[in-house]
Amino acid sequence: MDDDWLAAQFEVHRPRLRAVATRLLGSGTEADDAVQEAWIRLSRTDASSVENLGAWLTTVVGRVALNMLRSRTTRREEPIDGHPVAERAAHEPDPADTAVLGDSVGLALLVILETLTPAERLAFVLHDLFDVPFDEIATIVDRSPAATRQLASRARRRVQGSAPESDPDPGRRREVVSAFLAASRSGDFGALMALLDPDAVLRADAAAVAFGAPAEVLGAHAVAETFAGRARAARLALVDGVVDLVWSQGGQPRVVFEFTITDGIVTAIDMVSDPEQLGALDVTVLES
Repeated sequence: MDDDWLAAQFEVHRPRLRAVATRLLGSGTEADDAVQEAWIRLSRTDASSVENLGAWLTTVVGRVALNMLRSRTTRREEPIDGHPVAERAAHEPDPADTAVLGDSVGLALLVILETLTPAERLAFVLHDLFDVPFDEIATIVDRSPAATRQLASRARRRVQGSAPESDPDPGRRREVVSAFLAASRSGDFGALMALLDPDAVLRADAAAVAFGAPAEVLGAHAVAETFAGRARAARLALVDGVVDLVWSQGGQPRVVFEFTITDGIVTAIDMVSDPEQLGALDVTVLES
């Protein structure tokens, strides 16, 4: 394949690749490095075997950015002379990138992204900002598509929770989830409806669907019907430090119910049953 043609094709994709890298890394300089590394890898690859050059390049940039994020995290944790390194609140973007980032991401979001794990950040940015399918992202983070979907879901919840109106204080959140659990156990349909947004959605991952759960339930009435009288075995729990519900068997979490709450109303519930994803969660049951 002609080198000039390949270079020209790469230039066609360069703007998107740099946008992806910049949003993943929050730094124009690091983004340029990631894009340059993608070009180096492409130049060493038989491009004739690449069916979708854009997707291939996005995957490469994603992998390079993921490694850079992991390296950045490791450097922050390295001790100097026996003392921990003081972690910066956020990795500041280059001033030259401010205008570009402000339109689609914003500096506030970049600060929030710094609180995510590298895998969560990559899953959220690639899927929610660039519409990359979860099966493609899964190959980058080396997880199943279902587990990758949950990475993005957890990241999205944290991002949404950054706004005061979308994230009640821990005490208020516990009140809402506790009330939902009590109404579900007692079969109080009216109480469930009062706690649910009219457009509330219940989503289940592939593992939960395999056990018979519906993939998606839309609307407060349908969600309330699903839970009414059917959560007696569920328990209140801290899931990665956030109050949610868990159903355990033999002392092991089998299903985690992740709540999205806005202004004291439940807008979404995600059922997590994928063993890999459950294993990555820190679950502490709050009631016997």
